Amino acid sequence: MTSEEVRKLFLDYFEKRGHRVVSSSSLIPLDDPSVLLTTAGMQQFKKYYTREKDPIKDFGTQRTASIQKCFRTTDIEEIGDETHLTFFEMLGNFSFGPVGDDDPKNFGTDGYFKRSAIYWAYEFIKSLGLEIDYVTVFGGEKNVPFDEESYKIWKEIGFPEDRILKRGREDNFWGPTGDEGPCGPTTEIYIENIEIWNLVFNEYYQDKNGNLRKLEFPGVDTGMGMERLMKVSQRTPTIFETDLFEPLNKVLENLTNKENQRKRRIVLDHLRGSVFLIADGLYPSNLERGYILRRILRRLTLALKFLEIDISKIELLIKAMIEKYAAFYPELKNFDKIKEVIFKEIINFERTLSLGLKEFNRLIKGNESDSELGEKLFLLYTSYGLPLEISKELLREEGLVWKEESQKVFEELFKKHQEISKG
Repeated sequence: MTSEEVRKLFLDYFEKRGHRVVSSSSLIPLDDPSVLLTTAGMQQFKKYYTREKDPIKDFGTQRTASIQKCFRTTDIEEIGDETHLTFFEMLGNFSFGPVGDDDPKNFGTDGYFKRSAIYWAYEFIKSLGLEIDYVTVFGGEKNVPFDEESYKIWKEIGFPEDRILKRGREDNFWGPTGDEGPCGPTTEIYIENIEIWNLVFNEYYQDKNGNLRKLEFPGVDTGMGMERLMKVSQRTPTIFETDLFEPLNKVLENLTNKENQRKRRIVLDHLRGSVFLIADGLYPSNLERGYILRRILRRLTLALKFLEIDISKIELLIKAMIEKYAAFYPELKNFDKIKEVIFKEIINFERTLSLGLKEFNRLIKGNESDSELGEKLFLLYTSYGLPLEISKELLREEGLVWKEESQKVFEELFKKHQEISKG
């Protein structure tokens, strides 16, 4: 099945079960100051779990389903391996309570909880012709007890007990997004040893001090990564060979002969993420979320340079990206604006990068002590405008390790530099 077919199957499946299909919210959160960008499918629904908003009034049901655009930067330096992404899609179904008849055969509009959520997830996975390897449940920790109910439901379905694994809070307790919000124990579904679907049972609200209180109405918040689902569905070696990236890969094949998988994957991820961020109204800047966009465009520029791709040809990649996704995400159709922002940023940085690369190759010998490395990268930053994250990327290409001592020296020099600049 294609990714387009899977999206439709997912939304149709839950719409038939009383869910209102809700469009993806913007990557720029409108009323959630606790986060810079939308990082999870449940973010646009947070206030329905706390009853600050009424789901019946807004949706006519206490059940919703969506395919949400998400962007996370926690693993940005890992982008280029086989699994990590900044931008991704999250398929999710949600229940805001109060819980009615938690029967999977109940296709009404009232809330549901663990039984329905687990049965439906199991059934949907089976409908795709996929086999679940194992599942995990929350084993209990501190003041939150073992999720015995989820454990029993999986057994009730007929899932083998030896493939229902208990995990701690780090693995099977999710949330909140930002400093505070709904959270709770999870049960996770694994296929080919990959976590495909995370079913979160929002039973608690965590405040800014980390204290938990029981929610008046428990809810369900599930998230299934589209890229991971397509990998196991289409049986590709990595997520980057799925049809989600196929048009981009074809263009990339025609633009470079360089066999550098890591740089190719950086292009695929950062180009896709940039297009979506710009389509939602973000511009590159030196502040907060604007700097996130600037940072990935700079890393994209570096990858293009390594692959010896003519900057003018990036227009072909942008077109391929938009053609693949615009039918489902119509906000992408503003090609001229997206192209203009990307080109302007890349061309501006390309001048700095060319000079910085030349000086990097002149300065870095590969035998520097940790403190010397910190000093040299600081010089590259202050004298040639080469950002630290780009210098670190260059070190990685040379097989050199950026250590804590180097970071410490860089930060100390940077602090002195700021004090001098202030006069």
